[in-house]
Amino acid sequence: MRTGHMTVTSRLEQVAERVETRRAMLSRLLDPDETTLGALLLAPAAVLLGGVIVYPVCKLLYTSFLDLSLTSGAPARFVGLANFQQMLEDPVFWQATWNTILITLITVPGALVVGLGLALLANLPFNIRWPVRLSLLIPWALPLSFAGLIFAWFFHSEYGVVNDVLNRVGLPGAIWFNSPRLAFAAICLTITWKASSFMAMIILAGLQTIPRSLYEAADVDGAGRVRQFFEITLPLLKPTIVVALIFRTIAALQTFDIPYMMTGGGPGTSTATLAMYIHQNTVSFLDLGYGSALAVVMFILSMCVTAVYLRMISGREGAR
Repeated sequence: MRTGHMTVTSRLEQVAERVETRRAMLSRLLDPDETTLGALLLAPAAVLLGGVIVYPVCKLLYTSFLDLSLTSGAPARFVGLANFQQMLEDPVFWQATWNTILITLITVPGALVVGLGLALLANLPFNIRWPVRLSLLIPWALPLSFAGLIFAWFFHSEYGVVNDVLNRVGLPGAIWFNSPRLAFAAICLTITWKASSFMAMIILAGLQTIPRSLYEAADVDGAGRVRQFFEITLPLLKPTIVVALIFRTIAALQTFDIPYMMTGGGPGTSTATLAMYIHQNTVSFLDLGYGSALAVVMFILSMCVTAVYLRMISGREGAR
């Protein structure tokens, strides 16, 4: 009897422990600590990122190791690094990659300089500032493909605005899209114009956070506008500029719409970008394996650029 009594007692104790554990878990969920609350709030975002980013990237990496061409009708076949080896011998890949890097090196600094000037203009203390700030929104809100079509008309050799202006000032017009250099210059000018408004809006937001008292103190000390810009404005804008550069550089590495609408990559492949070459292989040629390998290279380039910028930010914070 004593043994049976002890068995029942131990079972009751186990049930009581389970009830207490569940009560503690419920209490933790209803009144969580900071760590549990943070995990609960981040869980939906983590699931969303996993479904939108992690899974597609993993699928892309897997497909890049396959020989998967929808035009051949053959089943997918694992080929390892064959697609990447093919890339090394592909002159169009190297041309498109170089064009992409060159567009990035030209348009990102250009958009930064123009955007900084526009942001400083929009931040001037005059009464009617809304037309200037509204003008910053128009290029940013314009669809990329539409901007490409507009500037393709601007640079048209027969009825384009650019040649008309050149003729009016006594200069000869040019056949812009028959020359690789002129076509590339037209594309860079278009991208710089389109991207400068985005840079200006981010920098303008940064300018709004700089206290006016710093400029008033600098005026009292006799500092001029140029000195105030280099000793107050520019140092305080550096974190904002770095963030703008991250977004703009990644977008430049993925340039597709504007050159596609303006030149289609021509003449030849002189203005083709890596994104356009990926589109050609996956959509036009239906070679998903090689196209995925090209996309992996673009992804690696974007991650490397982001890592460089983040290292710059962390190094600056460490120096503080």
